[in-house]
Amino acid sequence: MEYRRFANTIVARIDKGEEILEKIREIAAKEHITLASISALGATNDFTVGVYKVDEKKYYANSFQGSFEIVSLTGTINTMNGEFYTHIHMSAGNDQGKVFGGHLNKAVISATCEMVITLIDGHVDRVYDEETGLNIFRF
Repeated sequence: MEYRRFANTIVARIDKGEEILEKIREIAAKEHITLASISALGATNDFTVGVYKVDEKKYYANSFQGSFEIVSLTGTINTMNGEFYTHIHMSAGNDQGKVFGGHLNKAVISATCEMVITLIDGHVDRVYDEETGLNIFRF
């Protein structure tokens, strides 16, 4: 991975064999990021995304291996109880144009990933919400 910071924007390249969430955590730690938005595209050959069922308060994971293009990766970096927290969704398409997506649990890069992290001047923590079972923004 390599990245460069331009004022409030970080442009990163995540390389073959690297895992996206690990690299986001690494950048956030090095740059002391507490609030940001993320967008990216690229290629993956191994990813896991989940779907949350609110009535059960449970995530169901789906794992995929093969050749996939990341058609959308979007999310946030912020904190929960003052610690690093990220919430990212990803969609990836196969060689037949079928797209699979959800809450990102893991994605290993097969070629490259181009990511833009936009830093936001402020702080938004998260808190556990009993009703939904999710960690939601606390303003």
